[in-house]
Amino acid sequence: MDIEVRPATVFADVATLVGPKKPTSNVCFCLSYRIGNAENQELRGEERAERVRGLCAEDPPPGVIAYLDDEPVGWAAVHPRRDTSFVTNRRIPHIDDVDVWSLWCIRVRPGHRKQGISHALVDGAVAFARAQGAPAIEAYPVDNAGERVDLTMAYVGTRALFERAGFEKSAETTSRLNGFPRVLMRLDLSD
Repeated sequence: MDIEVRPATVFADVATLVGPKKPTSNVCFCLSYRIGNAENQELRGEERAERVRGLCAEDPPPGVIAYLDDEPVGWAAVHPRRDTSFVTNRRIPHIDDVDVWSLWCIRVRPGHRKQGISHALVDGAVAFARAQGAPAIEAYPVDNAGERVDLTMAYVGTRALFERAGFEKSAETTSRLNGFPRVLMRLDLSD
């Protein structure tokens, strides 16, 4: 099994992975942390899709995609924190003035889970951020102590997933998801 992680520049692949099932929806496409709340609430249907199509054409694009035999099987949202809602998020602290990147969503398509794709996505997001010149990358996973996380809330990842990728806990947060506390994990990329 050869998993390849590439920048998310192909809109159709992003739509396959994080596009809403209902065309008129105002959810997902992984926009809730990427754009302002007012715009996120207003965008529906094709307008929402067009906004994401535009993000895929930007440099850098909105994340990375894992491919298995050229089929899109996983998504990770990664972008400079300064361009996300994490810049004003009161529950996720800023620990310093480093121009850090945020990795906030990991999604693996049903039928492809438990094959190492999440790990490949984290590694690919780190490599992507590093190639873009990021000095560090942060994630905000749940600290679930090995307990099961509901799949609808598992998009933030787990502390263990990020620890395996070399991230270290840098701060507590006041955010909770699925009953679990979220922690700020960071990986220094400056070496």
